Amino acid sequence: MKRIYNFSAGPAMLPEEVLREAQEEMLDYRGCGMSVMEMSHRSKVYEEIIANAEKDLRTLLNVPQNYKILFIQGGGTQQFAMVPMNLVKNGVFDYILTGHWSKKAAEEAAMYGKVNVVASSGDKNFSYMPDVSHLKLTENADYLYMCENETIGGSTMFHIPDAQGHVLVNDASSNFLSHPLDVSKFGLVFAGAQKNVGPAGVVIAIVREDLIREDVYPSTPIMLKYKTFAENGSMYNTPPCYAIYICGKVFKWLLSIGGLEEMQRRNEKKAKLLYDAIDASKLFKGIVAKPDRSLMNVTFTTGNEDLDARFAKEAKAAGYDNLKGHRSVGGLRASIYNAMPYEGVEALVGFMKQFEAANPVK
Repeated sequence: MKRIYNFSAGPAMLPEEVLREAQEEMLDYRGCGMSVMEMSHRSKVYEEIIANAEKDLRTLLNVPQNYKILFIQGGGTQQFAMVPMNLVKNGVFDYILTGHWSKKAAEEAAMYGKVNVVASSGDKNFSYMPDVSHLKLTENADYLYMCENETIGGSTMFHIPDAQGHVLVNDASSNFLSHPLDVSKFGLVFAGAQKNVGPAGVVIAIVREDLIREDVYPSTPIMLKYKTFAENGSMYNTPPCYAIYICGKVFKWLLSIGGLEEMQRRNEKKAKLLYDAIDASKLFKGIVAKPDRSLMNVTFTTGNEDLDARFAKEAKAAGYDNLKGHRSVGGLRASIYNAMPYEGVEALVGFMKQFEAANPVK
């Protein structure tokens, strides 16, 4: 069976090498006689799997020793509550609103304290990144929250804001491991796995040790405390074992190709090819301001809803799936995460040119 080019925003493509290796180990993981999906998380075999995953991720990102790497259930959305619940002190939180997901996170945080919006691009439907070079932060804010890459709108914050001594929290879900990241600039970085790292069901949180406290928001459930995961090697209860196993394989794949510097080079090359095609087109138009365009989620439109729908339908029939924009914004979106090969983007560009030739601008 021929595999399609899957441009989904998540769950997304995984490296074919990883899938084939997992296929080979599906029934019998390295001679233990069972699948990883069947083994106890308390077994020595699985303890080695999760320990190696953590070690390889620490190597990839050069994670400082005073940060814990946690594998948590619930995905990125659960972190919208876990962040304020665990970091609350004064009950004041500063948020940068750059799209759908940072807005959702701010709404959730408002349940646990006062949210101050210190920058926003909502005035133009989140089609750009606001200037974060001289933010006026709240003096007693417990943290400053940002979403590095907005999956739905297709914008990226390429310049990390100065948190001015505050704890900086980064939702890196949709561009995690797509480029090098200086973890030491943040108090907390979290990312849902289902974009660049592995299957849905697990979120990776990298938390500075001084932020892992017992004095969290009152009545915080034990499974929503970072301390619970940190003290139990992410295995207080049964973790999403298979998802973590696949994440570990992706970490090794990234190391094998040259690490995050090489991954960034590949991603920039893919994105340039697609954006250049959009900019040269008379039919397709980019949605996000050029300096803020995401390398992961390329949003564009024909300017006509019916024509957008026809493009997505015909593209799917041709083997290019999940190009319809998010239901909240419409248009078109091609997510070109780490595992999307250059050839896939090249093929999509070719199809776009064919579609434009068949639907000339009048």
